[in-house]
Amino acid sequence: MKLIVVTTPTFFVEEDKIITALFEEGLDILHLRKPELPAMYTERLLTLIPEKYHHRIVTHEHFYLKNEFDLMGIHINNRNPEEPHDYHGHISCSCHSIEEVKTKKAQYNYVFLSPIYDCISKEGYNSPYSAEELRKAASEGIIDNKVIALGGITPDNLMEIKDFGFGGAAVLGNLWNHFDACSDQNYRSVIEHFKMLKEMSE
Repeated sequence: MKLIVVTTPTFFVEEDKIITALFEEGLDILHLRKPELPAMYTERLLTLIPEKYHHRIVTHEHFYLKNEFDLMGIHINNRNPEEPHDYHGHISCSCHSIEEVKTKKAQYNYVFLSPIYDCISKEGYNSPYSAEELRKAASEGIIDNKVIALGGITPDNLMEIKDFGFGGAAVLGNLWNHFDACSDQNYRSVIEHFKMLKEMSE
């Protein structure tokens, strides 16, 4: 099962070092999500991440970065609902219902379905899905290896995500909550937590 990390929406000083360390520990894909922030900050971050990992990064904004930095691809969502007209390459997409997955999955390399559990990074963003609904969607072939679970993913529910038949899990709040940019002297706890998630996902 794929393990995807979604970045925090803001930048912080140690971010490039943590992302590089995550790739070194076997991160499959990084989703670079920095809504509302100027492209120059994203460009700066990408220049600090070794080029050998750029082909495993998907950007949610500033789609020209895909070609400029030879990234893996782009991600479509409500803020950026369409790919450039001349775009060719990897595209993923955010979905917020099982029906949306059913209609969109074939058009993309993979899709996110969220929130599977109550969201950690967005307060009040609660899951609308029951376990029975998710198992039914899997039995009907809607949830499969092209569908990535997002929202509230923790070590406590990662095995259930596997059981539901998802092709991967995307983590955000549960990982980044292990690092306080204002007070932490190192980022060992983030890396150790990621290693545990990675081991459980395999």
